[in-house]
Amino acid sequence: MTSQLDMFSENAQPVRRTSAPSLRAQPAGSAPDETEMVRILQATGRYQILRKLEARPTAAVPRPGYPLRGVILDTETTGLDARKDEIIEIGLIGFTFNEDGEIGDVTGIYGGLQQPSIPIPADVIRLTGITDAMVHGQMIDMPAVRALIEPADLVMAHNAGFDRPFCEAFSPIFVRKAWACSNSEIDWNARGYEGTKLGYLINQSGYFHVGHRAVDDCFALLEVLALSHPYIERTPFAELYQASQRSRVRIFAENSPFDLKDRLKERGYRWSDGSDGRLKSWWIEIAEETIDDELQFLRSEIYRWEDADPPVQRLTAFDRFRGRR
Repeated sequence: MTSQLDMFSENAQPVRRTSAPSLRAQPAGSAPDETEMVRILQATGRYQILRKLEARPTAAVPRPGYPLRGVILDTETTGLDARKDEIIEIGLIGFTFNEDGEIGDVTGIYGGLQQPSIPIPADVIRLTGITDAMVHGQMIDMPAVRALIEPADLVMAHNAGFDRPFCEAFSPIFVRKAWACSNSEIDWNARGYEGTKLGYLINQSGYFHVGHRAVDDCFALLEVLALSHPYIERTPFAELYQASQRSRVRIFAENSPFDLKDRLKERGYRWSDGSDGRLKSWWIEIAEETIDDELQFLRSEIYRWEDADPPVQRLTAFDRFRGRR
């Protein structure tokens, strides 16, 4: 049995290796219930338990005190390029939350398949389990999608830089929304996680789920975002929501000297060849409050000219994670 201790559960039992109970101690003809079996296995110190993630019920009437609306979104597609590939499945979970980043109730669920204009590639079928037969004649229900997206104050995905471009190519209802990315806008390392992939986050939180289907992944992400930690004040969702409220800036080191490209790479700059709508240059995205330090770095170490004025683009959650234009 390979599984992991639920470090966040209030019912998690401490390991007691010297006095572990035994299944043999049960009266003849009886068997321990599930909770007792978990306790016994954990107490041996030889097992770690993964609990199956259970989907939250949808509230008929959301509780008061959570006035904001959020949507967790996931897509499955025929490929990686939103300019030519297509969505074959979308999953949406709507929920309420408040300004402190506290999650209220699930308000709506939608999952739908869509037949693409080409056969689904074999590698996508292996990854998602979605076949041509499953999507044959299927169309995503846009009124159902619109009912969740239009009232949303924040749309989030675990790789918003991937999902947002596909969604905006699919329908204009996604264009004027604030987006957040639970992969890049939460410091998972500071929370003790070894990776940022959803599977890592779920398993290290003590759970498992059936992955790579859109609604299942949305529910899994919702639970990971809602987890509290005894040593960290904010939940992951509270951190994500606060990050979505802050502006960021992109600085483009346009016309920087070629022989200093390695210095820019060390600093965290990435190269844009211009095909994604950005300037053809090295660029970096940083918190707005660090812009003065970054400009000083460029002027002193790259351009070596105090009046250098590299292009700067300010971004909010309404601008971030857009695709190629």
